[in-house]
Amino acid sequence: MRDYKRLISYLEQYNISLSDELISRLDTYYDMMIETNKYLNLTAITEFDEVLIKHYIDSVSIIRDIDLTKDLSVIDVGTGAGFPGMVLKIVFPSIKLTLFDSLQKRLNFLNDVIDSLRLDGIATCHGRAEEAGHLPDMREKYDLCVSRAVANLPVLSELCLPFVKVGGKFISYKSDKGSDELALSKHALDILGGEAVKEDIFTLDGNDMVRNLIIIDKIRECPKSYPRKPGTPSKKPL
Repeated sequence: MRDYKRLISYLEQYNISLSDELISRLDTYYDMMIETNKYLNLTAITEFDEVLIKHYIDSVSIIRDIDLTKDLSVIDVGTGAGFPGMVLKIVFPSIKLTLFDSLQKRLNFLNDVIDSLRLDGIATCHGRAEEAGHLPDMREKYDLCVSRAVANLPVLSELCLPFVKVGGKFISYKSDKGSDELALSKHALDILGGEAVKEDIFTLDGNDMVRNLIIIDKIRECPKSYPRKPGTPSKKPL
């Protein structure tokens, strides 16, 4: 078993304990990711110590701002190799999680992980967020939307907020550039029914990488015309 002390210690700050079973699942997930990464580009970060900090600890860092021990419905938009969603599901098994991505090959990998770890309360969904955000069984159905996707926040808000229930939250994992992106997002949030309530800026544990968790509350329903058709949010940001 690899050394997970840094993650264990990080979680203990928030009174979260990590059992041997959960550690074993994280370890299997890492093994499967590294093996699949040989033929499918999942991540440029492959050394375990870096994965532990930049993927695992980074993924769970939202416990600074939200209680994930509750029975929450969560969607991870643009999940890629499963960050942050898969890590959150392993560490907080009670959440009900949808991993959403536009590339089926990545979701095939995540389905293999789900099967190998025998996870329940988790599903993958393939598609474009611009289209899925209009589906009756997905639109405004989630307590929480998370995303580490690289799109600018005005674009990401249009892709993510339609999934969130009124009263729910959208949390965007951003770098030290997050404040600049948030300043450009006011118009988009006004249109989409969102309200930025907090920027949580910190240095990632064991690393000098600055993180900005931008917490956006869903305060009213998103107009039916949003999200716009595929490609439009990125070409013509709100």
